[in-house]
Amino acid sequence: VQQISGMLTELFQTARLEKPGQVDPRAAEFTLSLLAAMYDRSGTGYIKTRSAAAALIALSGDTLLAKYRAFFQFYAVPDGKAALITCSALRSLLTDLNQIPAIVGENCTLSCVEIATRSCFHGVLNSAIVEEKFLSWLRSEPAVLLWLPTCYRLSATEMVSHQARCR
Repeated sequence: VQQISGMLTELFQTARLEKPGQVDPRAAEFTLSLLAAMYDRSGTGYIKTRSAAAALIALSGDTLLAKYRAFFQFYAVPDGKAALITCSALRSLLTDLNQIPAIVGENCTLSCVEIATRSCFHGVLNSAIVEEKFLSWLRSEPAVLLWLPTCYRLSATEMVSHQARCR
């Protein structure tokens, strides 16, 4: 938690310099509280860096494709020339990501994660998949992660401006 706190402080200080007046001075503190509520419910003082990174990626303002690629990079394992994501790594990613809606009472059971993992690996003969297969599966908007593209679309619409007037 202390390491993540330091990283968040540095991250938000940089953001504050790049966008003066747009970053709350307590952003690092609030973000750490959110991460602790999601990944350290028992107060051990330990949060997996990979879990925290997944949450920060998911909650970032980046495009869906950029988020999906970042998830792959964090959870894939190197295999010679390519990186692959295994069933267990995908299960871990989905479990980590589902802590985000769980914090607001939208729980997903372990069976949801299992069903999603099986659907991703449906028809795959190997025990791991390449990035393109992973991205293709995520683009199909699996039910277990439907909240992610929905939230992205909602945040994207905030930037839309229509030059129309109503009577």
